[in-house]
Amino acid sequence: MQAIPVTTQGVTSLDEASGFHNTPALFFAMDIASYISGFVDGEGCFCVSFIPSKRHRFGWEIRPSFSVSQNGDRAELLYTIQKMWACGYIRPDRSDKTLKYEVRRLRDLVEKVLPHFRACPLVSSKQKDLDLFGEICEMMYHGRHLDNEGFQRIVGLAVQMNPSGKRKYVGSEIVSSLRAGEGIVYATGNRGLS
Repeated sequence: MQAIPVTTQGVTSLDEASGFHNTPALFFAMDIASYISGFVDGEGCFCVSFIPSKRHRFGWEIRPSFSVSQNGDRAELLYTIQKMWACGYIRPDRSDKTLKYEVRRLRDLVEKVLPHFRACPLVSSKQKDLDLFGEICEMMYHGRHLDNEGFQRIVGLAVQMNPSGKRKYVGSEIVSSLRAGEGIVYATGNRGLS
């Protein structure tokens, strides 16, 4: 974890200012990781999407992603998270006019995002989604999405996540449409690690 600038009063300024100012985003430096987990508990999302694909084994691409949104005029924390984890990107979310910090790269999810939440777990029921998300990412990281049994297990775990969310495809539809698995897995041959 990178050092965050601290003022002489012992607090961190998310915009790296050297003293107190009118920005309400000042936090005690020693607990920024817990603050991030609390913020994500309220505003974050752990998601696993399934996209039909002729390029992928079984006819489906699995896309795990982590995101957290904030109004653009209060986005300092999004930039702090991006800087601390050294991954992901920030983009406008046109659906609700916020900024969204998002991580989709499997290696970053497994090596940077998940370790943060293991050290600073969520306190709401969203922790269950995070546990399922973590299991899916770990399975994919170890190539289990490339065999039929592992793929079906991932589908089963994913449909348990975000029970109030909208799904384009239901799990039974995905499983019943699986191809034999003879197609191209990833065009770049990297098993989704880049």
